[in-house]
Amino acid sequence: MAKSRYLTGDKAGIQEFIDRFDSDTEDTRRIGVLWSGDHVFEGTVGTLELLRSKGKQIVFVTNNSTKSRADYKKKLEGLGIPASADEVFGSAYSAAIYISRILRPPPAQSTVFVLGESGIETELDSESIPHVGGTDPAYSRLITAQDYNAIASGEALDPSVGVVLAGLDYHVNYLKLSYALAYLRRGAKFLATNLDVTLPSAGSLFPGAGAISAPLVAMMGGEKPVELGKP
Repeated sequence: MAKSRYLTGDKAGIQEFIDRFDSDTEDTRRIGVLWSGDHVFEGTVGTLELLRSKGKQIVFVTNNSTKSRADYKKKLEGLGIPASADEVFGSAYSAAIYISRILRPPPAQSTVFVLGESGIETELDSESIPHVGGTDPAYSRLITAQDYNAIASGEALDPSVGVVLAGLDYHVNYLKLSYALAYLRRGAKFLATNLDVTLPSAGSLFPGAGAISAPLVAMMGGEKPVELGKP
């Protein structure tokens, strides 16, 4: 492992470090975490300005699927960081691109059942991918005896659903998991925006997107989803 090097005040060292970033090659390097909550880490804005002045391409990568690229552009600008939507690459967008351009499900199985928030839905819309579940209030309720029967018989299921996509869902419930399981058992592809089981916030840890897909992994006998976020 390379030894860490303190660069503050070391102009030659800083220039040498910057020269390692070359957007024209596959040698793409990650700077690290830029903010926590609404706190931007010291030096972030200046570092990004310096990289831009050197002609370096900036890409903001995030596993947070609750926000779309447009949402993140607004957040970045609110933090004092100029950005365009094209510079944001989130796990919700990654999932949408994977479905539309790589997975390319047949029209009869092109609908996605979403366990997640509006960020996923917005990015699926950007790729003209039909979807159900997600933030639809029809799924934000307790399961009923009628639901059990309708899901088990297939009456309540959308026959065009060919993909189950799990991301961070602040409103996950038993009904949503029941639908997701039913679709998976009928052969739907299992995808996840990322498998991070926890996320840091307010100086502590909370359930992450991986905690949403974890019950389905267990119910499907250990079958893991295709993970579409950053490592």
